[in-house]
Amino acid sequence: MQSLNEGFRALVIGSTGTLGAAFLAALQADPRCGAVVGLSRRDGLLLEDESSIQAAAEGLKDAPFQLIIDATGALTIDGHGPEKHLGALNPEQLARQFQVNTIGPALLLKYFSPLLDGQQRAIYAKLSARVGSIADNRLGGWYGYRAAKAALNMVLQSAAIELARRKPLAVVAAMQPGTVASPLTQAFVNAKDCIAATESVQGLLLALDALPATDKGQARAHFIDYRAQPIPW
Repeated sequence: MQSLNEGFRALVIGSTGTLGAAFLAALQADPRCGAVVGLSRRDGLLLEDESSIQAAAEGLKDAPFQLIIDATGALTIDGHGPEKHLGALNPEQLARQFQVNTIGPALLLKYFSPLLDGQQRAIYAKLSARVGSIADNRLGGWYGYRAAKAALNMVLQSAAIELARRKPLAVVAAMQPGTVASPLTQAFVNAKDCIAATESVQGLLLALDALPATDKGQARAHFIDYRAQPIPW
């Protein structure tokens, strides 16, 4: 176990969503965590507005952080759920999927990864999705969401390579939280087939703690689920 140092500082972006709130609560209850900050739309941070992301990052006083969790993202956007076939593709909806699930998180990386501690073990972890795995796609459909999450994973991999040059103890991870009972999943999955957000978050935090640092010689991001199992890219 390669735990974060005692008294580590954490930041949860998207802290009012189902999983973000669970991450925030779990870290607040962790005696090893010295401080945890939550950011969300309620604080004026908008994934579609780069200036709001920049302002949110510049306004933080607790940096550097040893743990940054990006819990943002959406499956249904502007009332439109995932497409089930090619005939349902719509350019505006595709663009919105990328705006919320790829471009916004990429801008969060741009402004918040510099706040990651470069002198000790530190983790930047982003909620992704198993459906973003190209190798694991066996059912098709969900074009925009799948593509946006696959693109997000590529952003995280590139960021891992760059961060390894300047912060060799850093860890970059894409996280699959499982099918969590939330407003995001209720239209698609029966509640009895879901897990609780607390169970997902507990598993993900343990999994993150055990990940090896990104190595400069073979820099790579990690793609894991809440049971600490690796997911193929």
